[in-house]
Amino acid sequence: MAYPMQLGLQDATSPIMEELLHFHDHTLMIVFLISSLVLYIISLMLTTKLTHTSTMDAQEVETVWTILPAIILIMIALPSLRILYMMDEINNPSLTVKTMGHQWYWSYEYTDYEDLSFDSYMIPTSELKPGELRLLEVDNRVVLPMEMTIRMLISSEDVLHSWAVPSLGLKTDAIPGRLNQTTLMSTRPGLFYGQCSEICGSNHSFMPIVLELVPLKYFEKWSASML
Repeated sequence: MAYPMQLGLQDATSPIMEELLHFHDHTLMIVFLISSLVLYIISLMLTTKLTHTSTMDAQEVETVWTILPAIILIMIALPSLRILYMMDEINNPSLTVKTMGHQWYWSYEYTDYEDLSFDSYMIPTSELKPGELRLLEVDNRVVLPMEMTIRMLISSEDVLHSWAVPSLGLKTDAIPGRLNQTTLMSTRPGLFYGQCSEICGSNHSFMPIVLELVPLKYFEKWSASML
């Protein structure tokens, strides 16, 4: 999860988020090089007294500064499209969980089980235990198995919401009357926090998401205890 004064993105927990981090660094380096070049040219034009009239009208220079930006855009677009298609792929999910947004809490249903569903409310600040995080803890966590492909079906019963978990690279809108889907897979166990990322009313800030990723044998014990 994020920590105070953090400048970068959260640590990646899924392969998709790792790809997004690499793409972020790749694009940031291109932007940094372009900014440095422009700053250098501006400072050069302000400090030198020489004016190359023949260079400013040269056909070769115009050709270069037309083709070079096109090449740079291709270098950004190709990795972006690759990640976009990777995020849309759904490869035989092992588990399906339906998520419904409400004002202002989330409800979850494990559709592969007959009767496994619950609501997830934020724990008020006055009821927090030592070590728990304000505005992020919930009374019922979403327990999922790690290293398995999980499909999330996301919708809403009232207004627009957005189900977002940054460390997994997930952000999917919950729209009334529409069922959106996304996939997640965690490469390590742990607690992963998220929040509603769509302004949905007065208590928008008070509907957190907590995913607890555990090994498969612990998930089976948990699901048996919930039935």
